[in-house]
Amino acid sequence: MNPTPPRFLPPMLPRDPKEPHRAASPLELFFDLVFVVAVSFASVQLHHMAAENHLGAGVLGYLMVFFAIWWCWMNFSWFGTSFDTDDWLYRILAFIQMAGVLVLASGAAAAMEEHDFTAITIGYAIMRLALVTQWLRVAMGNFELRATALRYAAGITVVQVAWFARLLLPETAGFIGFFVLVAAEISVPAWAESHRRTPANPHHITERYGLFTLILLGESILASANAVVESLHTIENLGALMFIAACALITAAGMWWIYFSRGHHHLITTLRSSLAYGYSHYVIFAAAGAFSAGVEVAIDQAAGHSELPAIATAGTLSVPVALFALGIWLLILRGDLPTARNALFLAGVAVILAGIFLPSVLPVAAVAAGIILCVLATERRPGAVATPVINANG
Repeated sequence: MNPTPPRFLPPMLPRDPKEPHRAASPLELFFDLVFVVAVSFASVQLHHMAAENHLGAGVLGYLMVFFAIWWCWMNFSWFGTSFDTDDWLYRILAFIQMAGVLVLASGAAAAMEEHDFTAITIGYAIMRLALVTQWLRVAMGNFELRATALRYAAGITVVQVAWFARLLLPETAGFIGFFVLVAAEISVPAWAESHRRTPANPHHITERYGLFTLILLGESILASANAVVESLHTIENLGALMFIAACALITAAGMWWIYFSRGHHHLITTLRSSLAYGYSHYVIFAAAGAFSAGVEVAIDQAAGHSELPAIATAGTLSVPVALFALGIWLLILRGDLPTARNALFLAGVAVILAGIFLPSVLPVAAVAAGIILCVLATERRPGAVATPVINANG
């Protein structure tokens, strides 16, 4: 028997995982908007560091900051698919998490340039501890899932204390400690869910992932627009900048095409498959976010504002797109495509990577050509039975 919850709040009971027509709520869409800011700050900083020939440090810093962004978004989304009561307390705690995202975003530059993770840690803790409150509420109102909820609350709290303790460590120890705590963070869901799984609506959660993908690809569309704006201020590089803008738009469209070429909901079945789906998206999301920085670096090179060598400049564009495509292929497409189409898809990835060794603006053309091959590989033969794609109506 469940304990009686406070009268001014309804019990936070799990939602039906088979609930029909389950779509992202207005609160979830509003919540995603602050991540536009966080991703933008991280990708802009990556662009600046790459243009100043600090690519290695920039990539490492970006991957570390992006983990905090991705992990907080993912935990909010999976919690929401299970327990979205949408009452006043749920909304306030969501707003608190949004505030934490903005604090985190404000610390992106300091973390990536100066290895100062103070603001990142504070913002991250705000988001995570607000989620702890949500899990405690689940524990109070649901006897069957109480142990799972308490595991989440305890695990998250302990790791947050460790994140603050990490700030006191010497730089080298703190660097190692970061990856130790990342491992601890991603272990919490596996440990908590191993007791009793929380219900997840496959259509809803995969729609949430699709919406975040759109946010990240939107950053690349903005980068393409920047190439057009930049071309309006200079006649000398007009052709190159317009070419970059066109190829970047083609590439973003191709990335969208292959991501949404198949339905994803069939991948959310067991705990293992759900974790694999959720965790593998770190690579897909981080690559999509870095793509916009690569476009900006290509613009800088065409305008003569970049100190980065030509091969490294091409790599900032080619590598993220290749990783994005490979991530989707491994997760979704590999088992669905026949051998010839798998070969064509991988050939497209090879063309994308080959662009690293091309001169001038040709790398952006190679990336666009390669992603087109990937798109062609995903297209179904006439008469083939289609897998339902992600849609807002489940």
